Formats: sequence, structure tokens, C-alpha cells
Amino acid sequence: MHSLEHRIPPPVLTLIVAICMGLVAHSTAALNISPMLRYVLTGIFLVGGGLIGPPAFGAFNRAGTTINPVDIEKASALVTTGVYRFTRNPMYIGLTALLLALAAFFGNAWAAFGPMFFALFITRFQIIPEERVMTAKFGQAYLDYTARVRRWL
Repeated sequence: MHSLEHRIPPPVLTLIVAICMGLVAHSTAALNISPMLRYVLTGIFLVGGGLIGPPAFGAFNRAGTTINPVDIEKASALVTTGVYRFTRNPMYIGLTALLLALAAFFGNAWAAFGPMFFALFITRFQIIPEERVMTAKFGQAYLDYTARVRRWL
């Protein structure tokens, strides 16, 4: 186990990345993109994230299991319904979509590295360790789930 695994709550990481994106956008030149296109892309990413993230929380709530990704060992149910039929990580997709919306709003190429960094970091230090725990906890049922549903999209 690596020292960063399960250490930074994903919403906190999202905030840190968003702040860094803002600093980068403020200190570097924006792309020459029409404001209308930036706003449309921002809206698309916000709506997309809103359609996938909140229902994921609801599915966990209905299953009576924890949404705390820092203490994944407390997971008490394998959720495979709702948005979890299409992706194993809709909450992380929702957070990534928020960062994509912010990058579109800034209209800055360097800010676009924020969502990429987030996705890579969250995969390595959150998702992969979660998958180890879920495999140990739910065994073949989880392995069957991973065989039919993608990690991201």
C-alpha cells in the first residue's frame, strides 16, 4: 500500500485541483475561443456531472452503505444498480465533469490538465485501492461486476 492511497478525500482533491486550475488560468493566456462556446461546454459538463454524480450518492444511500472513500473498509453493500450499471465510478466521473466544466469556463489549455491530473491521481490512489478492498470483501460478485461494467465510461 502506498502512503497516498485513501488519504485525500476526493472532494478535497477536487477543490485543490480547481484552485490550481484557477491560478494557472489567471497567470497564463486563455485560448482564443468564443465566450459562447466556452459557456456551452461549461454547461454540458455541469449537466453531465449533475446527471451522473448525485444519483450515485442516492444509490449508495438506498443500499445503506458508506460514501466515505477514505474508509472504504466500511462498505457494506455492492451497489450495481442505477448509474452503477454503466460505470463503476460515477461519483468520480461527476467530480471530473465539474473540473472539465471549470476548464471550459476558463478557456485555458493549461487548466485542462487539471481534470486529467485528477483522473490519473484518483485512479491510482483511490480507485485501484478501492478495487482491492471490494474484491476482498465481495469476491466473485465484485469480479463479475468488474467484468461487465467499465471503471470509467
